[in-house]
Order: sequence, then structure tokens, then C-alpha cells
Amino acid sequence: MITDGAGRLLLVRKAGTTAFMQPGGKPESGESAAATLIRELAEEIGVRVTEDDLTSLGEFVAPAANEPGFRVVADVFRVDIGSQQPVTDAEIEAHRWVDATDSADIEIAPLAAAYFLPTV
Repeated sequence: MITDGAGRLLLVRKAGTTAFMQPGGKPESGESAAATLIRELAEEIGVRVTEDDLTSLGEFVAPAANEPGFRVVADVFRVDIGSQQPVTDAEIEAHRWVDATDSADIEIAPLAAAYFLPTV
């Protein structure tokens, strides 16, 4: 969960999909949730963080946005990216800063919509 100074939530959309979601991804063999996030943020949006920049928010479960009939189980962290600006890379096609009022015109993944967008 990355927010900016205006309280907006950073969401990304993978190529070939329609839903915007938090940046992140699946762990590689033996990788911790924190290490996965650190690697995925660098790969997907060019943001470099350390474990000291992460605050665990816990594990959350929601329907998967891009895989009907499946659920996503996510270890979620609040991340301080300082003054870094995200740049789309790897499989990410778009990124967008959103809040509850300007998110009506895009599809938001169930995990972000249910747990994080309302709190922004």
C-alpha cells in the first residue's frame, strides 16, 4: 500500500488486464513476503525500498481480479517510497494514483477496493 502526500493510493494495471491493483507479486522459491515486495517494486515500477521502509499490515484475502474463481491471499505492507516517482516497467502497462472519489471510472481489484481504497 503506497500513498502520496494527498492520501491517494498507487495502483497498477498489468498488460492484457483491466483491473488496477497494488503493485506486488508472487514469491520466488524461498523468498519472504518482504523480499518479494522489494523485488517486485523494483521490477514493476522502478522503486527501490528496503525492509526498513515496510510496515506489515497483515494477510488479506479477496477474489482474484484477473483469475475468475480464484482467491488472492496477500501479505500487505504499507510502503514509504519517499520522493521516488513510479515508472511502469516489466508487465505493468499503467499506474495511477487514486482515491475513493476519482476511482469510479476505472476497475479496481477486489483486494484494493475492499480493504485499502476506502481508508485512503
